[in-house]
Amino acid sequence: MLNSILIEGLIYGIMVLGVFSTFRVLNFCDMTVDGSFPLGACVLAACLTLGMSPAAAIMIAFLSGLVAGLVTSAIYTKLKIPDLLAGILTMTMLYSVNLRIMSNKANISFLKIETLFSKIQDRAYDLFFDMGLELDVEWGLVFFLIIFVVVLKLLMDLFYHTDLGLTMGALGSNPQLIVSQGVNPNIVRTIGICFGNGLAALAGSFAAMYNGFADVGMGTGIVVSGLASLMLGEFIIKSNRIGLQTLRVFIGSIVYRALMILARSYGYKVHITPNDLKLVTGILIIACLIVSRTNLLDRFKKDKGEAK
Repeated sequence: MLNSILIEGLIYGIMVLGVFSTFRVLNFCDMTVDGSFPLGACVLAACLTLGMSPAAAIMIAFLSGLVAGLVTSAIYTKLKIPDLLAGILTMTMLYSVNLRIMSNKANISFLKIETLFSKIQDRAYDLFFDMGLELDVEWGLVFFLIIFVVVLKLLMDLFYHTDLGLTMGALGSNPQLIVSQGVNPNIVRTIGICFGNGLAALAGSFAAMYNGFADVGMGTGIVVSGLASLMLGEFIIKSNRIGLQTLRVFIGSIVYRALMILARSYGYKVHITPNDLKLVTGILIIACLIVSRTNLLDRFKKDKGEAK
């Protein structure tokens, strides 16, 4: 069970990192993730079916997420449609696009298709056998994902210390400051939205390889789970340092996936069924909001008392 928790937590943590980039850094309510996540899976499936290499298919899946974010940004900036509605429109349209990409099939199985994850598991089996270790081949995926996520996190930390990254953070906090500095906020916002959805599509391609199939409905409610993971991470680690903020994204994702897996495995003991997981997620988000609001009120009262 531990390996499954880590694998799912790290895979979906990539998506949560994209949610962090849009919701927290840019302060942009982007619902496109519900469509870009399965988009990455569908593009991956289509590319692998055509005989492309897994690495090329993953890269194209990431690029497709960038395009999805670009569409949302164009609807928001050019048509002056609110961010929430712009994301919902793109998410809705992507459902039909995903069906088209997979030749009007609702899902595609990878049972007879070689993927990056199947290659890693085959090599892990050979390596563990040669070393005399009786480990599940999924631990090979755990080691790969840890390395991948560490590299991705470090690159994100470096990016947010660049001029563009600092400008993006300032845009989410004070848009007027960016305008006064002569920077076009639409360009900066578009870059952030595209990258956030690119990460969501990348996570979708990874999730499809791990599950063994791509499905057009695999993104339903994914942005809600991403927000739940993000809030859990913020509840566990409180810091304004970007390094810790990106770290808590993955910690929150792992904790959330652990809770979901435990609920699926042992929830029957308290009469929780898989049908109740969405309800549990919603309650979890509400609880995190209440706790965070209570902390803010306590801090405000404390500061006010000290001022007196």
